[in-house]
Amino acid sequence: MARRLLPTLLLSLSGLLGLLPTAAAAPSTRAIAPALPLPAVAADDPYPSADHVAQAEADATVKAGSSAAIEARLTAAQTELADAGRAAEQAVEAYNGAQARLAKARTESAAAARRAAAAEVDRTDAAERAAQLAAETYRQGTSAELSAINALLGSKGPRAAGDQATAVGVAGARTREILDTATAAVAAAARTSAAAHEAEQAAVRATEAVREAKEQTQRRLAAQQAQVAEIADRREHLLAELAAARNTAVELERQRREALESIAERAAEEAARAAAEAVAAAPNPSADSAWSAGGAEGVIAFARSKIGLPYIWGGEGPAGYDCSGLTMMAWQRGGKPLTHFAATQYAESTPIGYHQLRPGDLVFWTHTGRAADIYHVAIYIGDDQMIEAPRPGMAIKQASLWIMGRPDFYGRP
Repeated sequence: MARRLLPTLLLSLSGLLGLLPTAAAAPSTRAIAPALPLPAVAADDPYPSADHVAQAEADATVKAGSSAAIEARLTAAQTELADAGRAAEQAVEAYNGAQARLAKARTESAAAARRAAAAEVDRTDAAERAAQLAAETYRQGTSAELSAINALLGSKGPRAAGDQATAVGVAGARTREILDTATAAVAAAARTSAAAHEAEQAAVRATEAVREAKEQTQRRLAAQQAQVAEIADRREHLLAELAAARNTAVELERQRREALESIAERAAEEAARAAAEAVAAAPNPSADSAWSAGGAEGVIAFARSKIGLPYIWGGEGPAGYDCSGLTMMAWQRGGKPLTHFAATQYAESTPIGYHQLRPGDLVFWTHTGRAADIYHVAIYIGDDQMIEAPRPGMAIKQASLWIMGRPDFYGRP
């Protein structure tokens, strides 16, 4: 919501600030052009005529309209810049997600291969026992049960007959056990072999997905870098046009524009905080009790030590980090393993509400409102502040919790 408010706020503020005298805001070194010239007034007429006034008003209207149009283009450029950064970060997290799925697929493939190997050993053992039974039957010229029955018929006395009857039962049970085991082992070996093959294929597909995600991320980052350069150049031209339209200096217009953007950002952050207050969930005692101040200290200390390092996609340090790489490594210091993927980090955490936030907790953003589409994560440090790896081209920093608008999710690892 705050992100949607920002362009509107900028346009509204630009209109308000445009009504203020520029001399009041200008530095002492600024260059101010002379006022707009009026049509010549006859020497015997001490006052401007109605035509003179109308012309001056028309010129002022044209200048004001031109200024407003340039302000709107500056606001659009700022929005475009933020959108480009967000799209780049989404591409990075998509790559991280593909990497996480690949790691899982490889683990499952290895486990399936081990199960298949064990099942094959069982099948071989069962086959050997069945072969031994067949060899025994061949040597006796009949089945094991039939041999026992013949012995029973040739027995002398009731005791011998009882012993032979037991032998028949044992022989029958042993034969059934061998054959049942062999049959089950063959079936199990077939199932585990098929599962291992499917797991291997899944790992192959995951590898291809990572390759595609990497290529897409590289293209997205290259496009974002080009957009940043183009928008910066466009901004300078627009500021020059604005200075010409208002008869002021470019530096004065740059300062004025930065003030506009700062005011709009603060207003958007306040709107985001109010929105979070409005939807804050009731306290969850179990989540509160799970919080560890000691663990959080290590998490925050690690994150603070990385402020100023660059955002590097796929980064896990030490030279730089992306958003989920920073939170993963920080919480590794806090004793909690997390996956290098923002959406999975939320799934690995206990969901909490805004009012339950404690230092060390994680905050998440998504463009759809769905947890599966989370693309950014940061570490809450208290007092509505966070530490984050913002996006490509920016350094790790401490910032307002509301700088990107109201977080969509909160979690405690």
